[in-house]
Amino acid sequence: MSIEVKIEDLVEGTGKKAERGALITAHYRGWLADGTEFDSSYKKNTPFQTVLSNKRVIQGWVLGLKDMKEGGKRRLWVPAELAYGERQIGNMIPPNSDLTFEIELIEVLTRD
Repeated sequence: MSIEVKIEDLVEGTGKKAERGALITAHYRGWLADGTEFDSSYKKNTPFQTVLSNKRVIQGWVLGLKDMKEGGKRRLWVPAELAYGERQIGNMIPPNSDLTFEIELIEVLTRD
């Protein structure tokens, strides 16, 4: 069985497409498999800005946000292998956790 990110588009965006290496601004929520919310940029009231690369975000985000357009909203089901694997993250994410994210893509900046 192949390990992959399951993607559901909740809102189809109309803006620029996200790609590896782009600087993205997004709002997101993340849940554990049991429904516990472990993180939310909405709660912090500040969108999350990051470069879409394996050094900065989990592989599940790099794969799951590919070709998503600005203004879009997407749900990702990320298996542990494409998230944090065997690592425990803080006191919220136990080892080998499958994660679910809802991501709203606000802006994509590329070098072109």
